[in-house]
Amino acid sequence: MEVLIILIPVSLGLGGLGLVAFLWTLRSRQYEDPRGDAERILSDEWDDRPKPPPG
Repeated sequence: MEVLIILIPVSLGLGGLGLVAFLWTLRSRQYEDPRGDAERILSDEWDDRPKPPPG
């Protein structure tokens, strides 16, 4: 039972740290790629096989 005194604050701290990291990524606009996905889905280049090595 005494271990809960340690585990509960640690888990809340880690959850808060994860939330802060997620909010930081939102504010730094890391999820915004307005044209990338739209152009990638229409392109059929290398759709079903990997790109061959150069040479």
